[in-house]
Amino acid sequence: MRMPAEWSAHERCLMAWPTREDLWGDVLAEARAEYAAVARAVAAFEPVTMVALPDQVEQARAACGEGVEVITLPIDDSWLRDSGPIIIRGDDGRRAGVDFRFNSWGEKHSPWDADDRVTAALLDRLGIEAVRSEMVLEGGSITVDGEGTLITTEQCLLHPNRNPGWTREEIERELKTRLGVEKVIWLPYGGLEDRETDGHVDGVCAFTAPGSVLVSVPSDPDHPDYARMRANLAVLEASTDARGRGLRITQLPQSAFVPVDGVRTEVGYLNFYVANGGVVVPVAGVPDDEGALAVIAEAFPDRKVVGVRTPTIAFGGGGVHCITQQVPA
Repeated sequence: MRMPAEWSAHERCLMAWPTREDLWGDVLAEARAEYAAVARAVAAFEPVTMVALPDQVEQARAACGEGVEVITLPIDDSWLRDSGPIIIRGDDGRRAGVDFRFNSWGEKHSPWDADDRVTAALLDRLGIEAVRSEMVLEGGSITVDGEGTLITTEQCLLHPNRNPGWTREEIERELKTRLGVEKVIWLPYGGLEDRETDGHVDGVCAFTAPGSVLVSVPSDPDHPDYARMRANLAVLEASTDARGRGLRITQLPQSAFVPVDGVRTEVGYLNFYVANGGVVVPVAGVPDDEGALAVIAEAFPDRKVVGVRTPTIAFGGGGVHCITQQVPA
């Protein structure tokens, strides 16, 4: 059994309604409006299940509309890519959900115990077998091609606030055992300013097809990741996948910074969700949006690419990919 690529067929998409007031502060209402917009965009392609606290269910239903199912489970936060289940599947179609430990990105926000338990609760509700791992891992820290290759960043997975005492070899062995991958490609860097997740890979690159990778390579020399992303690019150019193929690399040069609540905030175009027949992309409402959407559309020629303005979600520490988690069919 192995983790399917994100472009494989989905049963549904999982999301969670924003609830942590100390994270969002004065922009909580804007965050909820953006989550609802993302849910509606994804629901145009596949079913969406939104998890909400009991006293927020009706609010979530009203905001998301009839096309989104809202259920109630205990949660601390709203980033199901990282706290939710990672589904693996066998050639016979049998599925299981890997329940990695979750510690709120290195104990950055407290409490996180409900989020650490939400995977088991969701798998029980979905009727999918749970497989527990003792390793801390967030879904945004990995991208897979479905054919045995996984890409991650040293900046995140080797950070001492995740799995202290675990060696790189032990982490790689657990990834191979739990997710069915055969080769791990380690990039040195995530985003310099990605302090919330310590450099998740979904901010810097993503598989778009077997052997094909879309990579953030900002064209602006003043971008804080100008040199770092070129170091990542060099690693990918020298790498082969689990099948021995050199990687076909497409560069995404666009970047977008907008002010949110007085803070200069980057909206990361690479933080997109691949749905059944579509790609939902975070955009900022700036001129570079159009160019970024065109690059992503070229990488997914058989899917409809839709942009959703998510500057507040970026302010909270993520993007469309961070707040969604696919359930493979």
